[in-house]
Amino acid sequence: MDTPAPISPLSDETRPSRTEAEAAVRTLLRWAGDDPSREGLIDTPARVVRAFEEWFVGYGNDPEAMLRRTFEEVEGYDEMVVLKDIHFESYCEHHMAPIIGKAHVAYLPQRRVVGISKLARVVDLYAKRLQIQEKMTSQIANAIQDVLEPKGVAVVIEAVHQCMTTRGVHKTGVSMVTSRMLGAFRDDPITRREFLSIIGNPR
Repeated sequence: MDTPAPISPLSDETRPSRTEAEAAVRTLLRWAGDDPSREGLIDTPARVVRAFEEWFVGYGNDPEAMLRRTFEEVEGYDEMVVLKDIHFESYCEHHMAPIIGKAHVAYLPQRRVVGISKLARVVDLYAKRLQIQEKMTSQIANAIQDVLEPKGVAVVIEAVHQCMTTRGVHKTGVSMVTSRMLGAFRDDPITRREFLSIIGNPR
């Protein structure tokens, strides 16, 4: 059976207009039981659309293109590169509720390295989409592996999901931890333990 093609973001031709987006917000406000024409809500549709532009900017950028700006003059450096405690804000694709947490990213360079700001930017670009944490963890690791072709990649994400804390089971103080280990981080337990020790061994 053929594997279905991944769903691509909407093109500009098929994307609803700003006017249509603002009208959709007004519909939701009415559905919630309020009056979108009252003073406190009259500018809310425009504010929500502007917020969406910021929250979901990741759809308009290519994380892999960001990683292709690399450096090869590294004087033979081949030890672990770790960027930890990368704060991010994302939104759950099931309820559109915030996911707030931090990511830890590591790789073992083979021929080239990337500026550390690019690692943080890649986390942001995947976070600025509707997400589930498991998918986001894999996307970050796979992008780094595919572009840099290092000896290994490790990504650990710790996050709080407000779809669980503000609705449904209403469980506060609970965080979710996901990880994706590739190459040496998967195959070599010593390398994996070193990485987990550096980031504080989240559980």
